[in-house]
Amino acid sequence: MPHSLILTLIPQSTIPPGYLKGKHLHALFLNLVSSVDRTLGTHLHDQKTDKAFTLSPLQIGRPNSHDFTLQHEHKSAIRSGTLCWWRIALLNDSLFGNLTQLWLNLNPEQPWHLGPANLQITSILGTPHTDFPWANYATYADIYAQASEEERQINLAFCTPTAFRQMQFDTALPTKDLVFNSLLRKWNQHSGIEFSEDLIEPIFPSFFDIHTEVVSDARSKFIGCVGMMNFRILGEVEPVKIKQINALADFAIYSGVGRKTPMGMGMVRRIKNAK
Repeated sequence: MPHSLILTLIPQSTIPPGYLKGKHLHALFLNLVSSVDRTLGTHLHDQKTDKAFTLSPLQIGRPNSHDFTLQHEHKSAIRSGTLCWWRIALLNDSLFGNLTQLWLNLNPEQPWHLGPANLQITSILGTPHTDFPWANYATYADIYAQASEEERQINLAFCTPTAFRQMQFDTALPTKDLVFNSLLRKWNQHSGIEFSEDLIEPIFPSFFDIHTEVVSDARSKFIGCVGMMNFRILGEVEPVKIKQINALADFAIYSGVGRKTPMGMGMVRRIKNAK
């Protein structure tokens, strides 16, 4: 069962911008895991691929339900007392279950560390909420059951820079093959409801309003796309295949697409009311 959890946090001291990078938030997540299951924390740290979680960059203030673009880089420090939120998505039940003690026994007085700064985690939200559009949960069976057999338009918002590995290099252009094969691979790996590899053949890009953004750290630069794309299902397609494609699009909010999703990149969600 995928879970998209929103943690609200308040720094107790200033967070320097250098510690707001994806690698430090990745380390914070592993510390949270290790606090209740050290073996699991070590396992997740050692995993190189196919990680069953995705993370967001740290966000300031409250989310805007009408603006799906997220702040992916901080040029300035976040001051003590600033309200922040952070999204953690878990793609399987075992990972969520192993962290039950963390969710149930959260101590607001216990400080967590992001670089030199102490953080106070004030709440964890795991159910849909109008003020937090990234909070959600559903079983894979429910995602599939609720997917439309008729909807042929899919609007995807690339909310943090998104790129894909091709051969030895990255590409920031979100072609249908790269986007939907990324979703399909994660769906087949975690859902237990396998879809055929030829599922994406009737999908075609129709509209796009995207641009590139650069995310940099001390070692490298990551170039990815941000913006909106519309894909359409064209031709004579069986209702069951339309349903499966729509299920993949609905799954995107949890899985993200492309590279570095455990470090805040590749956050994607379906926008059903977009034109």
